[in-house]
Amino acid sequence: MVKPGDRITLCRKVQGRRRGEPLVRITNVEITSIRRERLDAISASDVVAEGFPTSSPEEFVRFFCASHRGCEPHTEVTRIQWRYLGEATSR
Repeated sequence: MVKPGDRITLCRKVQGRRRGEPLVRITNVEITSIRRERLDAISASDVVAEGFPTSSPEEFVRFFCASHRGCEPHTEVTRIQWRYLGEATSR
């Protein structure tokens, strides 16, 4: 498992790639924080950081639960925060 201070490369799709499908690297990041929290504790600014700038926290929770089997608003999720290290490695 990653921990604060680890540097990783974000990729478009890692699991579920077909044989021969290229690994598309997006950018390098450094992990700054990892913690467990209830999904329904997400704030409006967290929803924006997740890439949903026009959604409310309630809308995001509904979307997340609908797209993740077995997830409910009170489910504890792992929250991983990072900072970007530089330019994209490839597209």
